[in-house]
Amino acid sequence: MPALRTPDDRFRGLPDYPFAPHWHVLRDGLRMHYLDEGPRDGPVVLLLHGEPTWSYLYRHMIPLLARAGLRAVAPDLVGFGKSDKPAAIADYSYQRHMDWLREWLEALDLKGITLVCQDWGALLGLRMAAELEPRFARIVCANGFLATARTRPPPAFRIWRAFARFSPVFPIGRIVAAGCATRLPPEVIAAYDAPFPSAQYKAGARAFPRLVPIHPDDPAVPANREAWEKLCRWRKPFLTVFGSGDPIMRGADRVLQKHVPGSQGQPHGIIRAGHFIQEDQGPELARRTIEFVRASR
Repeated sequence: MPALRTPDDRFRGLPDYPFAPHWHVLRDGLRMHYLDEGPRDGPVVLLLHGEPTWSYLYRHMIPLLARAGLRAVAPDLVGFGKSDKPAAIADYSYQRHMDWLREWLEALDLKGITLVCQDWGALLGLRMAAELEPRFARIVCANGFLATARTRPPPAFRIWRAFARFSPVFPIGRIVAAGCATRLPPEVIAAYDAPFPSAQYKAGARAFPRLVPIHPDDPAVPANREAWEKLCRWRKPFLTVFGSGDPIMRGADRVLQKHVPGSQGQPHGIIRAGHFIQEDQGPELARRTIEFVRASR
């Protein structure tokens, strides 16, 4: 499939992003970028970003995790960040994202994983944990859920879905800023824009909202429902940390806590943050993740 690669000079001088790049070439020739910080023999923390961000979202968490002796691994999903970007919206599907992520994870042979997931990071990560359960030790879900088309999505999501499909402009950095409780400085907004030099690079970001399975006939529904059933038998530690100001994910933490047995007795939290909880409260989310790993090892 035709794909674009963001020029390296777009990523020079980004604030608070000093991390060395790592690359994996997928079977279909796409190049996937990821960060890998901290001791290689430390417990793995897999940090999955969502829409329309990239590994830059975790820049305030990664150093804290690494200093705590954890191995922080943060990929850029295909279509985002430094990873290659298929040029057509039709090139993206839920299953393709699952296949790309699974191939990368198995190539790195990650095990004993603590999953930290948000937004589409949860749509992919929760299903991945259910399907590859032996590789995962625990889960931190922060402003995320696994859609199964059994409930009606909130109005805020329907508005977002329509905007991503029909708006003539799609300003990535401003979209991220609008989903934060704190005010982002111009240089941070520019960093979120960096992977997308022009509109043709944004096919993946445009595609994600319409790939959320909200109708029973969506092709992703059977696999998601199977994963949801597996999660109702998940007894490994499961923690939710949600933002109080997230209009899309509000209340999903209670559903997860009721559904997943491993959530019982965990120190769940709702903290002052918007949808992009890593941007608003990155150090606090890192602190809770570190304590969660230490308490459940």
